[in-house]
Amino acid sequence: MWKWITGALVIALSVVWLSLDKHVRYLILNPPNNLNVLFWTQEQRDAGFQSIDKLPVVPKNNIKKGEDVRPLPKGNPLPLGPDFDALFTSQRIGAMLVLHQGKLRFERYGLDSDAHSKWTSFSVAKSFTSTLVGAALKDGYIKSLDDKVTDYVTSMKGSAYDQVTIKQLITMTSGVAWNEDYLDPNSDVSKFNFHQAEDGLDVTASYMRKLKRDKPPGTFWRYSTGETNLIGLVVRKAVNKPLAEYLSETIWSSIGAESDASWVLGDTGSEIGGCCIQATTRDFLRFGQFILEGARRDGKQVVSEGWVESATTAHVATDSDSEWYGYQWWVNRDGSFEAKGIFGQGIIIDRERGLVIAINGNWPSALGDKEVADKHKLITLIREAIDSEQHITSANP
Repeated sequence: MWKWITGALVIALSVVWLSLDKHVRYLILNPPNNLNVLFWTQEQRDAGFQSIDKLPVVPKNNIKKGEDVRPLPKGNPLPLGPDFDALFTSQRIGAMLVLHQGKLRFERYGLDSDAHSKWTSFSVAKSFTSTLVGAALKDGYIKSLDDKVTDYVTSMKGSAYDQVTIKQLITMTSGVAWNEDYLDPNSDVSKFNFHQAEDGLDVTASYMRKLKRDKPPGTFWRYSTGETNLIGLVVRKAVNKPLAEYLSETIWSSIGAESDASWVLGDTGSEIGGCCIQATTRDFLRFGQFILEGARRDGKQVVSEGWVESATTAHVATDSDSEWYGYQWWVNRDGSFEAKGIFGQGIIIDRERGLVIAINGNWPSALGDKEVADKHKLITLIREAIDSEQHITSANP
């Protein structure tokens, strides 16, 4: 009898094991020795970046899609050549899609992923959180960008954020000190993930209220994931519902997503506004097209009037001479703009060409100079292929 029971148990466990996603199985067999994903091995990141949606140990809220799926009709393949192929491989890209004039011109996967793989966004999520501010303004939950942060998050009263406006927060010009060094385990961006909140406080408010001011508000730009986490908390308090639910109602149901997405939660159960939306790259692409078209659904504005134009306009100088900052969007010298995440995640939008590019991957380092330069080369090759094609067309009407 025990032999039969043991045999049945082995079979059952084998079935459960085989039913697990292959990337989850890899992480079970090769568990990270550091909870901070910034310090995982490259192989662990390869598996983890496309399986966070399936890891039961990571708390997250579901982002429900709408009833209608927006098709991605195929256009003629872009002639990109061997230089592009070499960069695609060296960039360690898991998924890259190009939508031009509403037609899918390029779709390729790597790192053992496919069209159904849901990649974690890292800071690409910041542009989603910004768009939720635009939706909250339209819906009347937020009155003005000139409102104070403390008007919505009262637990920030008495902190360095006392006189900081939502606009200063969303342009990262609060003047509050913050360390975003991804290689330093003692940086704010690293320590935030392990902060234990004070009783009764959201973990974001608990951490951010302890920070010190080192510049007057509105006078200095400093990149701070913590500030986007705080924007998320402002929206959460204003709309009085989880960000994932509000994102589903306003945006995810509007872009024609083909899959549900998810949003990782902080220690006290609220979504982390500056990071970690898990979605397919095809749906990240649809979000980019939604923004390119002015954030409209069925001809109606989902965000406040003029929001997209203002959000994607250069408002402040950064520490780069080739890009500026809008409302959680990076604005390039050539007029294009993008949502950017570490390790190569991104959504690039080029209005002039009617072009949207969505990329997910796993660079060897979070933000290496070579990887950034090679990414620009990839984008340039795509633009050159489009421009060359259009030149040939115009020359032969």
